[in-house]
Amino acid sequence: MSGFFGVASQSDCVFDLFFGVDYHSHLGTRRGGMAVYGDGEFNRSIHNIENAPFRTKFDADTHEMKGKLGIGCISDYEPQPLLVRSHHGTYAIATISKINNTNELTKELFDETNAHFLEMSGGEINATELVAALINQKSNLIEGISYALSRIDGCLSILLMTPDGIYCARDLKGRTPVVIGRKDGSFCVSFENYAYKNLEYSDYKELGPGEVVVLTDKNCITLVNPGKEMKICTFLWVYYGYPASSYEGMSVEQMRYNCGASMAKRDNVKADIVAGVPDSGTAHAVGYANESGIPFSRPFIKYTPTWPRSFMPTIQSKRNLIAHMKLLAVPDLIKDKSLLLIDDSIVRGTQLRETTEFLYENGAREVHIRPACPPLLYGCKYLNFSRSTSEMDLITRRVIARLENGNVTDGIIREYADPESEKYQRMVDEICKELHFTSLKFNRLDDMLAATGLEKCKLCTYCWDGRE
Repeated sequence: MSGFFGVASQSDCVFDLFFGVDYHSHLGTRRGGMAVYGDGEFNRSIHNIENAPFRTKFDADTHEMKGKLGIGCISDYEPQPLLVRSHHGTYAIATISKINNTNELTKELFDETNAHFLEMSGGEINATELVAALINQKSNLIEGISYALSRIDGCLSILLMTPDGIYCARDLKGRTPVVIGRKDGSFCVSFENYAYKNLEYSDYKELGPGEVVVLTDKNCITLVNPGKEMKICTFLWVYYGYPASSYEGMSVEQMRYNCGASMAKRDNVKADIVAGVPDSGTAHAVGYANESGIPFSRPFIKYTPTWPRSFMPTIQSKRNLIAHMKLLAVPDLIKDKSLLLIDDSIVRGTQLRETTEFLYENGAREVHIRPACPPLLYGCKYLNFSRSTSEMDLITRRVIARLENGNVTDGIIREYADPESEKYQRMVDEICKELHFTSLKFNRLDDMLAATGLEKCKLCTYCWDGRE
């Protein structure tokens, strides 16, 4: 995943840019970058942030960088922003993207333009560099940005900074957010709307699907009007988003309360306490507890001062080690208790199985698991949710393959997506047994979507039902 932030100001923008980017640190832990324009030149800094927070790595840069225009990003993959010199002039560019047709686009550019790309480690092409190459195919930036959006199979949002302003473009289906803030003498653009609130910006507008605007210190001007079809990622509320975030008018925290409450209404389990797997499961658990009347408690705590998020390490053995070592038990709240535990989702199942075993080792009598979203049946085509390279990494797919003797078709998978079907219940029972839960009950898709307060047609549900 990635997040970005940009500022166009009448005065130096580096302070706002630094803290605005830092507020996106929950969206990535591999690369951070900032680029500014001032005194007739661009200045850029990129750091590896795998072993230190963004603030630590970039604090010294804030004393060296000066400019009234700036963009920055947190990225889990490619280094960015990039500085590009082309027939459009020099510009800085940052993207939030997942490009499924990289090979096709690269071959086309090689064949038609004799383009070349710098390889990253592992031989991959920097996705932001590929987007820049697409933009450069057109005679002006507005046409180039629109062309890049139209050619990408996947998801693409863009910040592009020239000496005259910052072009901001949201994905054609609005799968990720792009919001504009304003204060006297400045406009900013952000993935997360809370990122600018403490910097004294107020909400100005949320870009619609495919909308392109340009920011200066005085104006936000729409260059391409928004499209009518939206498919924003529902997982933004369930998992990705920080609790203070808000998308399309619905806050992450409130949606999670709604989610937990809807799960409680369909449940009849008798438990002593309700708990959430920190951090994203906590608000779901609060909503469940408030609706059910079962007390909310924190039987284990995540130690965050030194341990990074557990899904980030690329080596599976380290991922599992961190998932275990970062959890600290509160034995008085676990021993001889029946616990109802809510996590945002079950992906591979490894971490939640280890968490359950951790609770049993500390004396839990029962551990009932209630994921806040339905079973994940498809790998996401639109956001870099994980580094999985195969849908067989999903525990649901492995269980279905076992139950169907390897005969897994799209039609069969859709049968398992129906919570009223016998196959769905068999899958759930198998997962429960494999992961050693006392009981397992997933949230329903219709309840989860209703918790957002948005129309279903505006929400992407691909990873649960395969529908684009």
